[in-house]
Amino acid sequence: MLYDVRDERFRPLVNASARLERLHDGGRWTEGPAYFPAMRCVVWSDIPNDRLLRWDESSGAVGVFRHPANYANGNTVDREGRLVTCEHGTRRVTRTEHDGSLTVIADRHDGKRFNSPNDVVVKSDGSIWFTDPSYGIDSDYEGHKAESEIGGCHVYRVDPATGAVARVADDFIRPNGLAFSPDERHLYISDTGIVQSGRRIGQLRRFAVSDTNTLSGGEVFATCEDGVFDGFRLDVDGRIWTSAGEGVNCYEPDGALIGRIHIPEAVSNVVFGGIKRNRLFICATSSLYALYLLVNGARTF
Repeated sequence: MLYDVRDERFRPLVNASARLERLHDGGRWTEGPAYFPAMRCVVWSDIPNDRLLRWDESSGAVGVFRHPANYANGNTVDREGRLVTCEHGTRRVTRTEHDGSLTVIADRHDGKRFNSPNDVVVKSDGSIWFTDPSYGIDSDYEGHKAESEIGGCHVYRVDPATGAVARVADDFIRPNGLAFSPDERHLYISDTGIVQSGRRIGQLRRFAVSDTNTLSGGEVFATCEDGVFDGFRLDVDGRIWTSAGEGVNCYEPDGALIGRIHIPEAVSNVVFGGIKRNRLFICATSSLYALYLLVNGARTF
C-alpha cells in the first residue's frame, strides 16, 4: 500500500489513483533535489559518485549535470534561478551562475573552514541559510576525511548584502535539513545525530525567526518513529513533507503526523516541482522518484 493514512486530514492531500514513478536509479546515495521551473528539470546529487544529475521533465532524459561535483550534497534554487549547492569535498557553499561559472558564497567562519555544508535554503531577502554537520569529513565516502576546524556542527546565515557569515544556531549534534515556513516566521531544522539507547533518533525542531534574522525557541516539533528526518519541504498550507526512513511523513503545522507515503528505499530529501508545484520529487538511496499530490508546494523561488 502506497499511503498510510494516520488522520483524515491526510486523505484529501493524496490521489489514490496516482502512482509512484521511479525516474532514475543507479545512484549510491542520492540527495538534494532542486527543481528549476524555467527549464522544467530536477538537479540532484549522487554524493559518493561525486556527480550532479539532471532529469528533464519534458523528455524524461537523465544526464550528468556536473562531474566531478566536489561531493555535492544539498541544493536549492535562488530568487534569480541559480543553483546553490553545498559541497562536501571543498567544504563550502557555491552558486552556479547562468553562464556556468561557480561563485563561492561561503567557505569559512571566523577564519576556520566549515566541516561539510549539508543542506541549504534561500530566504526571500536573499540571505542563504545552511547546516554544517561533519558527514563529509567523517570518512572518504562522501568527501575527504579530515579533522573539524570549527569543533562543532552548527547552522549559519550568509548576509545577502555583505556576504558576512553568522552562526545562528549552535546547539545541534548533527544539523541536517532545513526549511522556512511559507510566511518565513519559522525555520525548521532536523538533527540526525541524536543517539538514545544505542539507536539514532531523528528530531525536527522549530525556531521563531525575528525581523533581524535571529532565531529563538527551538522546541522539538516532531520525533521520527522510523529512521531519521533528513531533508524536507513545506506545502502552501505549512504542512511538512519530510524524509523518514523508508517513507515520507506529512505533519500538520500543529505537529500532528497525519500520513505517510511508503517508498521502497531509505529517503534522503524531497522537493516540490512541476508546472503547478504539485509533484513531489523524492531522493531515496539509489533513485529519484516522483508522485503527484493534491496539494501545492510553498513557493521558494
